[in-house]
Amino acid sequence: MLRKCSSNFALLIIAVVLLFSTTASYVILPPNRTAMAAALSSFNNSERQALIQSGWWSYYHNLSNSNHCYWIGIYCKTAGSVSAIDGSALDINSKFLLLQNLNLTAFPNLVSLNLHGMGLSGSIPKEIGTLTKLAGLDLSDNNLHGELPSTLSNLTQLVELNVSFNSLSGIIPSTLGLLDELEYLTLTSNQIEGSIPLELGKVNLKYLNLGSNQIGGSIPAQIGNLTSLFALYLSNNSFSGSIPFQIGALTQLQELYLEFNQINGSIPSQFKNLSNLQVLDLSYNKLSGVIPPQLFLIASLNSLLLSSNQLFGLIPSHIANTNISYLNLSHNKLTGPIPFPIHTCSSQLTLDLSYNLLNGSIVSQTGCVVNLNLSHNSLSGDIPSTFSVNSMMESLDLSYNNFTGKLHKELANLKYINLSYNSLDFSQDTDYCYFQQESLIGCNTPNFASCHSTPKTMLPHTSKTKPLLLIALPVTFIIPILATLLWARRTKSRKIEVERTSKNGDLFSIWNYDGKIAFEDIIEATQDFDIRYCIGTGAYGSVYRAQLPSGKVVAVKKLHQRESQNPSFDKSFRNEVKMLTEIRHRNIVKLHGFCLHSQCMFLIYEYMEKGSLFYALRIDDEAEELTWSHRVNILSGAANALSYMHHDCSPPIVHRDVTSNNILLNSELHAVVSDFGTARVLDPDSSNQTLKVGTYGYLAPELAYTLSVTEKCDVYSFGVVALETIMGRHPGDLILSLFNSSNKNIMVKDLLDSRISLPLCQKDAQAIVQVVTLALACLRSNPKSRPSMQQVAHELSNFKQSSLSLPLSEITVHQMIA
Repeated sequence: MLRKCSSNFALLIIAVVLLFSTTASYVILPPNRTAMAAALSSFNNSERQALIQSGWWSYYHNLSNSNHCYWIGIYCKTAGSVSAIDGSALDINSKFLLLQNLNLTAFPNLVSLNLHGMGLSGSIPKEIGTLTKLAGLDLSDNNLHGELPSTLSNLTQLVELNVSFNSLSGIIPSTLGLLDELEYLTLTSNQIEGSIPLELGKVNLKYLNLGSNQIGGSIPAQIGNLTSLFALYLSNNSFSGSIPFQIGALTQLQELYLEFNQINGSIPSQFKNLSNLQVLDLSYNKLSGVIPPQLFLIASLNSLLLSSNQLFGLIPSHIANTNISYLNLSHNKLTGPIPFPIHTCSSQLTLDLSYNLLNGSIVSQTGCVVNLNLSHNSLSGDIPSTFSVNSMMESLDLSYNNFTGKLHKELANLKYINLSYNSLDFSQDTDYCYFQQESLIGCNTPNFASCHSTPKTMLPHTSKTKPLLLIALPVTFIIPILATLLWARRTKSRKIEVERTSKNGDLFSIWNYDGKIAFEDIIEATQDFDIRYCIGTGAYGSVYRAQLPSGKVVAVKKLHQRESQNPSFDKSFRNEVKMLTEIRHRNIVKLHGFCLHSQCMFLIYEYMEKGSLFYALRIDDEAEELTWSHRVNILSGAANALSYMHHDCSPPIVHRDVTSNNILLNSELHAVVSDFGTARVLDPDSSNQTLKVGTYGYLAPELAYTLSVTEKCDVYSFGVVALETIMGRHPGDLILSLFNSSNKNIMVKDLLDSRISLPLCQKDAQAIVQVVTLALACLRSNPKSRPSMQQVAHELSNFKQSSLSLPLSEITVHQMIA
């Protein structure tokens, strides 16, 4: 959808510029032609001077001897007045550009202003309001801060406003409701707070994206007045209250994203009126009640995500008639048996019902379900052997249930299967030898050591065994032929790769366990990076979930196309490849492949089912699953990764952006460190290692007065993450209070996440005290007094239980500050 809007914006610019260029050809000058020509010359000169003074074009042109209308990204009317500025076309290496450098008052005829991805800093000047003819304004993907100026209300011709991916704060001005022509409003990924102004309901919006901010309060009922809206993104904010039933009036709506909020109440039955809806994501909220069966009757709906809520009751039987291709109802409180079989759907279905209270047995006819996850329920009975024969199924996860009976070797034909932690009977035969060992772990694990020395990884396709001689003789002749063909094919492949590399001047390398991931597989698995597969957005790209033909799920981080032309983003992306191809560690995210092409750049990682530590702590249900021992183990894993980078790599590597967002968790809650776009090899001979990078709230205090980044910066950031993990929230300004001698009575128990009970066993209590002690040591203001990550990792990995001198409830933070 973002690509769609960008395309619309580009078309809008072209259309408007052509329109103005045409009309400008018929301007009738007044009788005093000499005076008018002089006025035009003076007017055009002021525009030219404003462009020169910005300094943005000096890299490309001899500014004193050239016509500014021919500069890169400058478009003029035939009378010579600038009508469009596209700064995103520039390739500027400076990191300190100010938006204020461009005198906006000099361009009264400006129709389009696109300064996307220029690395601009500063605030949006109030003079923006002088551009009264502006139809398109794109300031996205910069470093702008401050508030949205109220003078934006003067831009009454504005059709699109995009200020996403900045550091803007404050509230959404209610005066935006005066922009009658506004159709596309994108404020995503800022620090905007407050509530949605009711006045926005008066605008004729078609696209509204307020995602990834700090906007709170209730979603206003006036949203229902935006009857032209086809996409609404309010995800990753702090919205509370219930979903207004008036949203059901948005009959043109195609995509609705409300995930990662604090929304409660039930799902409005009026959603049945959203006849054009294709994607509905309400996951990671506090919704309760039953699932409205009418949702499954929306013919256009292909993705429905209701996971991580408090929904209860039965799964509607209407699921048997659904056209949905991706349905996620996991992490709820759904009960009853599963309403199979599913026969009449028109597309293949990925169905996730894990982490519920489902019981009873399951049937063998699953119809069009291709990927099925029923793990962490209370299902029982036998597992049907016909799953792999009578259905389209490719992957099956039945782990953590109460299944009994015999294991059927036919199930090993599935591309992925997990039957762990059940009560299956492995005593009757050795059919378990056909399975991968990790798919059958648990309390009743079969003895794989007794399997044949040659693992049975595939089932035979025929019951007849041909004589060995009939097989061996042809092989004698076939091997040389195959070797010759393989050599010829490799030679041809290398030639094609060299030609492609030479033609495109770039790299393409993808590999996996079998070495057979193809570029086309990634494109097909994500449907050309469709937003429905997007699971997150980072500093310089979006991450997509992709299931490959082999059944393996991977995470694909794609650099946006316009960002790929930005040297700073391109450098970070390539740096991530370089780092991850040179380091290997169980607690560092695995890189399976990459495509570094000027038109399409992406990295392929192992997929971490639980997402980031940040989201696990932010969502109540997820946080409650993180026991004290889990949290200590997560920190231990992250510490091991950083210790490896600092002490086992030569030269050492500093991560530079250690946050809870960059620690990922798999299904077993094991942690890996990710996002190496800013990681840097430290030059031992350099005193000024690199420029400051990182995330606010995790930066070491010394970076306020020095640009020197060392391993001790990572240590400080880890200390913040350690406190955040124990507290369940970012410690914020509390860090300063902990070291203030006037706050000697802060109790350790008062820091702990209240969503899980205080530790009852001595081991957990001791571990918490140890984590808090280490975190405080990591947060010391003097870098030299902080421990090394090697010391931290050793302490966390070699925990020795001992009795506490005081009960946990009586220990103060001050007692642990050395």
